[in-house]
Amino acid sequence: MNLLVFSDIHGCFNTLQQMIDIFNNGTDGKKFDLMLIAGDYDNHGPRNGVPQDYDPMKCAEILNAYADKIVGIRGNCDSEVDQMILKFPMMNESSQLFFESASGKKMRIFMHHGHLAQYNSENLAKILPVSNDSVKTVVLSGHTHIPVNEEKNGYHFLNPGSITFPKGGSKKSYATIDTESRRIEIRTL
Repeated sequence: MNLLVFSDIHGCFNTLQQMIDIFNNGTDGKKFDLMLIAGDYDNHGPRNGVPQDYDPMKCAEILNAYADKIVGIRGNCDSEVDQMILKFPMMNESSQLFFESASGKKMRIFMHHGHLAQYNSENLAKILPVSNDSVKTVVLSGHTHIPVNEEKNGYHFLNPGSITFPKGGSKKSYATIDTESRRIEIRTL
């Protein structure tokens, strides 16, 4: 499967539309099968400014057209009100996905937004033990708005950054995952 991964939309419909265009057109000659969204869909949050193209209802409309192609989790700026306008489940604080390629390569993706201490690196081994080298374990989060793509202690940590409010000197970014080749990349908008 080819996965498009992004986070921290914060109600900005312009960059969300760019992600939808990428989803529809693919990259490197490959179409995408699913979007993984690591939270913060509609609300800009008290620590961020209001995005130039802020329109939560328009974002919901765009996302709802792809509801059957989205796996999402709740971010710290998301609430029950957001779930009322979104047609895909997004209120779980975490989610796990399992993939096995035609060649037998296995990948486990654990999604969480990144704001809850229970999922920090110290607790990770307790709640998500690495089973063996044949299963690649990806820990996907958002929240910091800073892209990360690194292997550490048997885990592959992935944060696609933010498509709306990049921080730490980063640019607007997203990630791609090819579960067949196990290739994971950060890309900029």
